[in-house]
Amino acid sequence: MNNIFIDVDYAQIYKHGQKIGGDVFLLSRNPENNQIVATLSDGLGSGVKANVLASLTAHMAHKLSFSPISLEHSAEIIMDTLPVCKERKISYSTFTIADIRYKGDMENIEVNLVEYDNPQSLRFKDAEDVKWERTKIELKREGAFKKEVISNSSFKMEYGERLVMFSDGVTQSGLGKSLPLGWRLDGVRKFIKEEISANPDISSRELSRAIVQKACSLDGFSSKDDITCVVVYIRKPRRTLIVTGPPFTKEADEILGEKIRSFNGRKIVSGGTTAQIVSRLFNKKITVDLSCWSPDVPPASKMEGIDLVTEGMLTLSKVVSALEKKVNVTDMPNDPAKKFVEILLDSDQIHIIVGTKINEAHQDPNIPFEIGIRRTIIARLRKALEENYIKETSVEYL
Repeated sequence: MNNIFIDVDYAQIYKHGQKIGGDVFLLSRNPENNQIVATLSDGLGSGVKANVLASLTAHMAHKLSFSPISLEHSAEIIMDTLPVCKERKISYSTFTIADIRYKGDMENIEVNLVEYDNPQSLRFKDAEDVKWERTKIELKREGAFKKEVISNSSFKMEYGERLVMFSDGVTQSGLGKSLPLGWRLDGVRKFIKEEISANPDISSRELSRAIVQKACSLDGFSSKDDITCVVVYIRKPRRTLIVTGPPFTKEADEILGEKIRSFNGRKIVSGGTTAQIVSRLFNKKITVDLSCWSPDVPPASKMEGIDLVTEGMLTLSKVVSALEKKVNVTDMPNDPAKKFVEILLDSDQIHIIVGTKINEAHQDPNIPFEIGIRRTIIARLRKALEENYIKETSVEYL
């Protein structure tokens, strides 16, 4: 795994009273071409109609970004496809597309950015903002009352740099309330500088959340529009080790212990038998942790040197289900599965060590089908992390 990681994450709050958002964010990785595409689209208005228009735009942009067509030409195709509102004479949807290309060693990260009618994106090197040149492409569409401008720019991103994209729900927050003219771009820029200065290692997830929550607070915690923020951050990876299942032979226990000792990052042990082995190897006691509990998941345990100790297959199944469904962590019950998911979402590279000793209890036909066998669960876990959250994963069997 590389020592440089492209951390992309976002946060979103719907317009107050809406159950569906008019802002749509899509994130995909093409490992074969070393490419990541992040697309943020804002549909006109809010609710279902805005969501449909934004979804159409975002999916078109996504498909075209992975095609051989240039990003500028792709943007023009999208503009020609998007309808113009008959009443307001403006486009039904706006968009920002970041096409990120990199080499296998992550030493050369290039970004091609296309922006149409969303607030200008911002760049930072540590806590200092970075200026760069944009090329303007003017379009004149039938039905539109003005020339429409697409901005295109290309630049390299280095270690410690961030790219921040957002919808107008961020820059217009507080309009007519706490701020007569709204938060505006300068206000957002100043806030981001302060957040990075206070916490130089703040992750994309944490920074996007902070921006969205601040915008919502400026609206009096009753958002007047959909509020969405996306952050791209080039940094050192945060690593997590998951150990689940006892090794095939007792002799391999020492190998497992050495792998855990030498791992530089957070550590999760999943499974009662596995926890007993680690406890014996490290000569550390296991105590039950009742600080987080729910009737659906067995309680976690505590062990010095290990960040989280959980029961095995049932907890893993709950974790995988939450990741597959992209459940918001804040909506999960306060149990070990939630803690497990929080650690994974705060990690970039997840290495999994799977013990291959058969546990007869998991062959019991009375156990629910969705629990499955350990290898199936791990395969689903990796797929959800890689496809839904653009995490890097690896696995070894012991």
